[in-house]
Amino acid sequence: MTGETDLQRLLASMTPQLLPGVHVFATLAPGVAMPDGLDPVMQFREREGTTLIVPEDQAKAAGLAGTFRCRMITLNIHSSLDAVGFLAAITTRLAAAGMGVNPVSAFYHDHLFVPAERAEEAMELLRELAGQSFATKDLQREEAEAIASSRMISGHDDLNALPDPK
Repeated sequence: MTGETDLQRLLASMTPQLLPGVHVFATLAPGVAMPDGLDPVMQFREREGTTLIVPEDQAKAAGLAGTFRCRMITLNIHSSLDAVGFLAAITTRLAAAGMGVNPVSAFYHDHLFVPAERAEEAMELLRELAGQSFATKDLQREEAEAIASSRMISGHDDLNALPDPK
């Protein structure tokens, strides 16, 4: 399965889930082995070192300096890796509220790492965005049905004969 690509469907159907626990971002210098007891939810190798997103308690136990105390929100919709604008719409909404976010795209879902103290606010903003997108999707469906209905009433069966709704 390749995942959803339609932006309105993605936004309207996403079900954000706030996961328990606080995470931090930490880094390991190049060539440094992963300390025992770490179970990162994400690791990414860069020239400067390996970035880890790990539970805060694991970072402390391993003696790693963690930064950006955050909570993880999973967007429970299988978004395609080719989807255009999904994370842009979400991060724009959070940015409008003055909230930083670190998104991570995995194969099945997108995940947001938001400031721990603003996680509930982020959830509310995401639910609002999904609700607005659902309303937009309904309006578009109603407009399409109205056009189809008027086409049948007027006897037009060629969509090109209808005026451009823009």
